[in-house]
Amino acid sequence: MTTVAAPSRPAYDELSVSSLDFWAATAEERDKTFKVLRENRPVSWHRPLDGSLMPPENDGVWVVTSHELVREVSRKAKIFCSGRGFQFEEVPEDILTAAGSFLGMDDPRHAKLRRLVSTAFTPKQIAKIHDQIRNQAKVIVDDLLAAPEGDFVSAVSKKLPMWTIYEMVGLDDQEARELAAHHADGMVSWADEDVAAGREPGEVLNDALVGLLEIGFDLADQRRISPRNDLMTNLVQAEVDGEQLTDEEIASFFVLLSVAGNDTTRNSITLTTKTFQGFPDQRDLLLADFDNRIDDAVEEFVRFASPVMTFRRTATQDVELGGQFIREGDWVAIIYSSANRDSKVFADPDRFDITRTNNPHLGFGGGGPHNCMGNFVARSQLREIFRELLHRAPTLRVGEPEYLTGNFVRAVKSMPYTL
Repeated sequence: MTTVAAPSRPAYDELSVSSLDFWAATAEERDKTFKVLRENRPVSWHRPLDGSLMPPENDGVWVVTSHELVREVSRKAKIFCSGRGFQFEEVPEDILTAAGSFLGMDDPRHAKLRRLVSTAFTPKQIAKIHDQIRNQAKVIVDDLLAAPEGDFVSAVSKKLPMWTIYEMVGLDDQEARELAAHHADGMVSWADEDVAAGREPGEVLNDALVGLLEIGFDLADQRRISPRNDLMTNLVQAEVDGEQLTDEEIASFFVLLSVAGNDTTRNSITLTTKTFQGFPDQRDLLLADFDNRIDDAVEEFVRFASPVMTFRRTATQDVELGGQFIREGDWVAIIYSSANRDSKVFADPDRFDITRTNNPHLGFGGGGPHNCMGNFVARSQLREIFRELLHRAPTLRVGEPEYLTGNFVRAVKSMPYTL
């Protein structure tokens, strides 16, 4: 038997996306680089990605930028797995397991846990969630109208997803909600100086994770003793083929809900509000026929904002992708924000166009087994908050966003508003 040697590594790409300085640039500046990569070398070899938790243990990372190939990697979970990590930097395995829930798992465990969790989202529960979101959006805009200026992120964008998630699971105590929201911020912004407040990044991440797990454990214990009509009760009672979720799995899913349930909606609301100010014709178009246009508009909100910019997969075998030889164990970074600007898929991709139909954006994960389970919640939140904002706050104006530096979420820390 003859063994064919793997080809040598190519040179690191001259258009590096590895440094945090690259991710500190604006989205428009980053996409100039991604555009060149998409059109000329959609799978490219880069230096190890900068991080703040642990030194990288690899010699580089493959960066995938085209819509076609990001979608392919997302859907071929057996070849490009999530169980060895899904973020751009090395994360201790115990933290990855406790924080990622089924996001950082592979089949068959991933499929089993996801199936168990999905049984908690009964039709009755989903209808209740939609009613809650509708009411929350109205109250949030009531409060906004009562305050003529402030920080839009605190007043609207951050408030809605956190209220939705914690009302959905049955976390009633306001102090506990605020603490959980604080820890959720720490889970994605451990390297940010404002969030760290003098602590090391690893300490920030560990404190946030332990805090969320404790809240999840406590709430699960309460619902076993006193069941109620909420998602946490459904989770502790969920059963498939005689199996139930363990306490650790429930607490880990609470962490995932707190983090993933916040990022997509929070930043889509903020960025879309800013975008409407730059595309007033699209705002007027939506207002002219809101009910018939809002569903397509929501898909464009997510495409244009691309709030979750990246994910990482690991090759489980030697494989060719986009003409490049990828070795077993190689890191493969998929850039959703680049794929959502691919001109081969989206006509005039830099234009915000709420009338795009059959919008194939990859903002909820690109399909496959890891597609976002809570996308119906995010869509409902975006639909209802913009119903309220556009109709009831026509004089709303926002200033320049202050962004969080990072390569995972396109997060806005604050954005001033006036009425």
